[in-house]
Amino acid sequence: MKQINEADQQLVQQAIGLLDLTSLSGDDDDERILSLCQRAQTPFGPVAAVCVFPRFIALARRALDAQGGQAIRVATVVNFPHGGPNVAAAVTETLEALAAGANEVDLVYPYRSLLMGDAQTGLSMVAACRDACQGRAKLKVILETGELRDPQMIRQASQDAIAAGADFLKTSTGKVLVNATEQAVRIMLEAIAERGGLVGLKASGGIRTFDDARIYIELARARFGAAWVNADHVRLGASGLLDELLARLECPVGEA
Repeated sequence: MKQINEADQQLVQQAIGLLDLTSLSGDDDDERILSLCQRAQTPFGPVAAVCVFPRFIALARRALDAQGGQAIRVATVVNFPHGGPNVAAAVTETLEALAAGANEVDLVYPYRSLLMGDAQTGLSMVAACRDACQGRAKLKVILETGELRDPQMIRQASQDAIAAGADFLKTSTGKVLVNATEQAVRIMLEAIAERGGLVGLKASGGIRTFDDARIYIELARARFGAAWVNADHVRLGASGLLDELLARLECPVGEA
């Protein structure tokens, strides 16, 4: 069995604690969500959150609480996955998610509106959903950076989402061709730094291996320092990453 060095072991354990363990497939059912919640409590500590469709919020909360996972947050998605421009609809979805017990709301920013030169819709949507979440849940804004593509567009979306009250910036839905990239995350971290590092970062979409996770953890650490890299500021959104992280921790510790 391949050995893992002590520094990597610590980083793998840290990654587990930053993980938003996700199931957002069209064929999700109760059984799959219950299994997801069971996996959220690992032998090496809990994940930060489980992220599920709105219809599974209550089920996930009950399942986590029943196994002593009260500290694990339940996240859900709204305006998902297409990021439409209807502000009222996004707010309605947000309020319904909160009523169902969501601790965190991942809102898809209306990125197509920005690409067409309309920044106001994004500002209005984030601000309205922020008002709905105020004091009740964290608001994570999915910028869909792979569709924005242009660095200046990613920068503007990041700055606007922060200005409108986002608690986290998130890269992607995971439902498009290009998801999280180093370039996009660097731009997002710079926008966060401009506002004092008070907003978190969630890298999501295409993060399947420990080496993928390491990239984003180290980018955040390099920008803000090791103390900033915790579940209040950094998340990794993934569905398949946990299995590899656990497999690595089950390897013997050595110098390799």
